[in-house]
Amino acid sequence: MSKINKVPFGQKVAFGVGMLANQMFPAALGIFMVVLVQDLGFPGWMWGVIYFFPRIFDAFTDPIMGFISDNTKSRWGRRRQYVFLGAIIMGISFIIMWQLFRENGVDYNFTYIMIWSFLFYLGLTIFSVPYVAMGYEMSNDFHERTSIMAVAQWIGQWAWVIAPWFWVIMYDPDLFPSADVATRTLAVWVGVTCMIFAMIPAIFIKSKSTLDEDYSPLNFKNIGGSLWKILYGFLEAFRIKPFRKLCIATFLVFNAFNTIAAFSFFIIVYHLFDGDAAAAGIWPTLFGCLGALGTTFLVIPIVTRMSKKIGKKKAFIYSQGISVIGYIMLWFLFIPGKPYMFIFALPFFSFGIGSLFVLMMSMTADVIDLDELNTGKRREGTFGAIYWWMVKFGFAIAGGLSGVIMSSVGFDSGAETQPEGAIDGLRFFFSGLPVLGTLAAMYVMRNYDVTEARAGEIRAELDQREADKKPKSSSYYQTQKLLSFKNVDLDSKSDSALSSKTDGEIVELFSKSLNQGLHGLCFSPYLEGQNIGDTLSKKQIEQRMDIIAPYTKWVRSFSCTDGNELIPIVAHNKGLKTMVGAWIDTDKSKNDREIKALIKLAKDGYVDIAVVGNEALLRDDLTEEDILEYIAEVKKALPNTPVGYVDAYFQFSERARLVDACDVILANCYPFWEGCHIDQTSAYLKQMYAVTKEAAKGKPVIITETGWPSKGDNTKEAEPSQVNAMKYFIETNNWANQQGIDLFYFSSFDESWKVHNEGDVGQRWGLWDKNENLKFH
Repeated sequence: MSKINKVPFGQKVAFGVGMLANQMFPAALGIFMVVLVQDLGFPGWMWGVIYFFPRIFDAFTDPIMGFISDNTKSRWGRRRQYVFLGAIIMGISFIIMWQLFRENGVDYNFTYIMIWSFLFYLGLTIFSVPYVAMGYEMSNDFHERTSIMAVAQWIGQWAWVIAPWFWVIMYDPDLFPSADVATRTLAVWVGVTCMIFAMIPAIFIKSKSTLDEDYSPLNFKNIGGSLWKILYGFLEAFRIKPFRKLCIATFLVFNAFNTIAAFSFFIIVYHLFDGDAAAAGIWPTLFGCLGALGTTFLVIPIVTRMSKKIGKKKAFIYSQGISVIGYIMLWFLFIPGKPYMFIFALPFFSFGIGSLFVLMMSMTADVIDLDELNTGKRREGTFGAIYWWMVKFGFAIAGGLSGVIMSSVGFDSGAETQPEGAIDGLRFFFSGLPVLGTLAAMYVMRNYDVTEARAGEIRAELDQREADKKPKSSSYYQTQKLLSFKNVDLDSKSDSALSSKTDGEIVELFSKSLNQGLHGLCFSPYLEGQNIGDTLSKKQIEQRMDIIAPYTKWVRSFSCTDGNELIPIVAHNKGLKTMVGAWIDTDKSKNDREIKALIKLAKDGYVDIAVVGNEALLRDDLTEEDILEYIAEVKKALPNTPVGYVDAYFQFSERARLVDACDVILANCYPFWEGCHIDQTSAYLKQMYAVTKEAAKGKPVIITETGWPSKGDNTKEAEPSQVNAMKYFIETNNWANQQGIDLFYFSSFDESWKVHNEGDVGQRWGLWDKNENLKFH
C-alpha cells in the first residue's frame, strides 16, 4: 500500500504565496497594458506585438529551463535556487519596464518596453518552471495534489482581487495627474512586493540534496548538445494522450479567456458609460475584483469538493459548462445605465478560469506518475515546462489576437467616441470566443481516463518498483540465521506463557510491564513530515524525551549531527544515561563529522557509552578494517568512556578482531526479521543472546535493538500485529529485568520516514505512535 504523502498546511501556504506572485505579475500587466493604448497612444498592432513576442520567447525558453531544473545537482535540491534567482530578475525588470514617459514618444516607448519585456519574461521562466515543478513534487496522493493546488490557487486569486483596483488608483486625478505616472509608481510597489512573495517557496519549502543523483551534467556544452533531448522529451511527453488532452484543453480555455480579458474595461467604459473613464469609476475594477472574489470563496472550494466527490474530469467539465452560462449572461447583462446587472453573471463566469488550474495542475501531477511508469524518469520540470509552454503560448496568441480583434472591429485607441459597431464587435467576441473555446475544451476532455482508480494503480506500481530497487532492512538479515549456529536447537513447540491470554489480559500485562520500567529505549526523534537529514529542534527532542523519561533508565541515539547531538544533552538533563551513536556509512566526509561530534559530546560529559556505527557491516557500507580504524580513533580520544560498535548479533561470532576492539559487545537481535513465530520468540531471543555471549570473550553484552512491529507485511511466520507487539514487549522486557540483562527496546515512537526503507512495517515499531500517543492500551 502506498504511503499517502500528506503535506503540512504551512508548506501549502508557502507554495501558495509563490502563486500570488506568479499571478500578480500577469494581473498587473493586464491592467498596465491598457495604459499603453488608453494613455500613451499605442495602436492596436503595437499592443499585439508587445503581447506576442516576449511571451513566445518565454514559452520557448521554458523547456530548456525544465531540462536544467530536472538535472540540477545541489545541496539545496533541483529547484529552490532558480526560484530565488528568478524572483529577483522578475521584480527588478518589472519595475524598470514600466518607467515609461509620454514625452519620449510612442516609438521610443515601444522599443523600451519590448527590450525590458524580454528580460522580465526570462526571469519569469527561471522562476516559474522550477516553482511549478516544486508543487508537483510535494505529494504523491491523488486528492492531496488537488488540495495543494486549491490552497495555492486560493491564495493566488487574491492577485485578481487586488489588481483591478489599480484602475481606480490610476484614473483618480486626486492621486496621480495621469495613468502613466501612476503606472510608474505602482510598478515599484508591485515589483518589490511580488519579488519577496516569489522568494517564499525557495526559502521555506523543503527539498533534499541532489548531489548524489545520477543526472545529466549541466554545462554549456551539454546543455547545447542536449537541445535535441529537450525536443525529444517534449515530443515524448506530448505523445501521452491524457497529457495532450490537458494541454489542448488548457490552451483553448485560457487562450479564449485572455484574448478578451482586457475588453471588459473598454466595454464598461464605452458601452456602459459612453467613453467616460472617470464616470465609469470603480465599475471596471468591480468586474475583475468581484469575479476574483467569487473564484476565491465560491469556485475553488466547490471545485475542490466536486473533484473528491465525482472525480477531476467531471469536475472540470461541469465547471466549464457553468462558465459558458456566465459568458452568455454577460452578453445580455452589460446594460447601459444599469452597470450593476453584470454582477449577477460573475459567479457563473468565474467557474471557467477559477477551476482550470486547480484541476489541471493536479491532473498534470497524476500524468507525471504515468510518464514515470512508462519511461522510468521523473520529469516534473519538463512536464511543468511543457504544460506552461501551452499556457504561455496561448497567452501570446491571445495578446496578438486581442490586437487583431481591436483593429478588425475598428476600435480607436484614445478616442472619446468609438466608431459605430466597434464596441458591439468587442462585446460579440467577449462572449462568443470563450464559449467556443470552452465547448471545444469540454469535448477534448470527454474521454480523459486517468481516474482516481487508475492513478492509484500507477502509484502502487511505482511504489513497488521503488521497493524492488531499494534494499529493505529485512533483506540484510537471513531468515533463521540462528539455526546455522552449533548447539542451537529450538523446540518447535510454543514456549509462550501468553498464548492463552485474552487481548484484554495482554493489554493489562503490557501496561504493568511498561510501568515497571525498561533498561533502555531507542530514541525516535523524527516528527511526521520529517526525514533523515532534516534538522531536529531541541523543542521536539524535549517533547518526546518528557514522554519516555518515566519508563526508562537509558536512551540510545543513532547520530551526532543535524540536531541529533541534542538528544544526549536533553537526556542527561533529565537524569537519563545515554548510549550515543555516530552514524557511519559510505560517506567518509560525513563520517568524520559524526566521529568528531561524538568525541566532543563525550568530552563534554554527555556520553555514557560511545557507539561507532550501526550495522554498517551488515549493510556492506564499510569493511571491517574501516570499522576498526574508526573504533581505534574514538578509543584513543576517549580513554575513560566505554566504546563499542553495533551490528547484528551474528557479526560478532564471525569477526573475532571486532570483538577484541570493542569494550562492550553491542548486538541487535531481531527474531522478527528471522521469521520466528511470535510464540517461539522468547526462546529465540535467549539463544541469540547466548550466541553473542559466547563470542564476547567475557566482555559485557548489551542487546542494543530488539522489537516487534504492530502492522505491516509478514516475514515468514513472523506476523506484525498490535497483540503480537505487546506479547513480544512483555516477555522481552520481563526476561531482561529478571535476568539483569541490559536491553534497549526498539523503538520509542513510530516514524513515517522509515516506510521508504522497509515498507509499511518500517514505520510501525514504536511503543508510541507518530502522534506520540501510547499505542497499546
